[in-house]
Amino acid sequence: MAVKQENEMQPLCILVVDDESNIRKTLSMCLESRGHRVTGVSNAQDAKAEASRHVFDLAFVDLRLGVDNGLDLIPALLSSCPWIKIVVITAYASVATAVEAMQRGAADYIPKPFTPEQVELVVGRIATLRGMEQRIAALKEDVRRLHPEVSFASRHPGMQKAVELARQVASTEAIVLIRGASGTGKTVLARAIHGWSSRADKPFGCISCPTLSAELLESELFGHVKGAFTGALRDNPGRVAACEGGTLFLDEIGDLPLPIQAKFLRFIQDREYERVGDQQTRRADVRILVATNVDLEKAVREGRFREDLYYRLNVIPIELPSLAERPDDVETLANDMLAFFGAQNHKAFSGFSPEALHVLRGYAWPGNVRELRNAVERAAILCHSDTVGPEFFPSAVVPSGRPIGVGDPVSVEKIEEAHIRRVIAAAKSLQEAADILGIDQATLWRKRKQYGV
Repeated sequence: MAVKQENEMQPLCILVVDDESNIRKTLSMCLESRGHRVTGVSNAQDAKAEASRHVFDLAFVDLRLGVDNGLDLIPALLSSCPWIKIVVITAYASVATAVEAMQRGAADYIPKPFTPEQVELVVGRIATLRGMEQRIAALKEDVRRLHPEVSFASRHPGMQKAVELARQVASTEAIVLIRGASGTGKTVLARAIHGWSSRADKPFGCISCPTLSAELLESELFGHVKGAFTGALRDNPGRVAACEGGTLFLDEIGDLPLPIQAKFLRFIQDREYERVGDQQTRRADVRILVATNVDLEKAVREGRFREDLYYRLNVIPIELPSLAERPDDVETLANDMLAFFGAQNHKAFSGFSPEALHVLRGYAWPGNVRELRNAVERAAILCHSDTVGPEFFPSAVVPSGRPIGVGDPVSVEKIEEAHIRRVIAAAKSLQEAADILGIDQATLWRKRKQYGV
């Protein structure tokens, strides 16, 4: 039974472009009977219009479309959907046209008349190829992040409740709002929800709202057309289109600029959007997950966040406790991370020394799981014995006679790091910390990344 599920073909979104109504209907019926979603059109203009509104995995394109040449349609379809696979069909098959079709970007070429078995063979090959491309994209993302596998096992009731709720809602299409301090694992939980869902074989995309300007954020989210702004040298389909059938996660949604909030709300409600510089309305089937470490209710009262968007997002809120709230989990997490980074650096560790465990349990971890991860990775790299001692942890983690202060014989960078850590630990939110430090959130995000806060 398991083998059957692994080999089961994923349904595709297919565009059929043929000026013969009988061929169009027959081919559509053949594909729909195998579970695929099919749109049929008779000419190049309608094909371009459909491709601009919907995301397709595969297109069957007739070589002769009345007075139009089907080969001329290939670049336009690839521009709208860079990942689309195009199969040219024709009753006038020749080596020359087959070669030209491939040169223009077609994935395959089959002559008329064709049998249902031939169609099924081509579609099966394309479905396998699309599945491989999506899995490779996901693997590339994982390799880029190089994060250890995080265990959700916890002794803390709040963490247990959060994970149980996440598993329950994973199989639904509900929007999930993950709340928690920076570094508590909101992105990791969002990935887990996607992995537990029926969309697990489809793409997962992540956008960090504070890291981009309003203009770039809108382009990253919805895409843009060539020439939409300075530097737009080619069409960009955007993350929404790239995550068709899958899940899109917006981290730190509280930092989404107000003008984009309205457009994002419309997409959530109607699943419709426009690329930057383009008036063409498009649709997408994407599940939305969001996360925040700020008080969205306060942001609504202050006019920084739309009330209607807040209520639309706050369908299933999940609260992640800070690491300071669950000290009993620190040792388990640290040991898992040490095993991961030890293997990554070709080292075998027996564990932490009693002194190191005392330090791990006693530190407040204002940067939460992310800070713990960075501390353990540093120790795994620097330690050359089988037992990790506290001397390999960052200075901020190990207790000292007194905290670093102005005038101490240390670098400015160390003073800045210590100051940022203390401010973040004392502040109620990252926005408040940024206000105290006199910097914007994007700068604070870069500093946190630099220091592992």
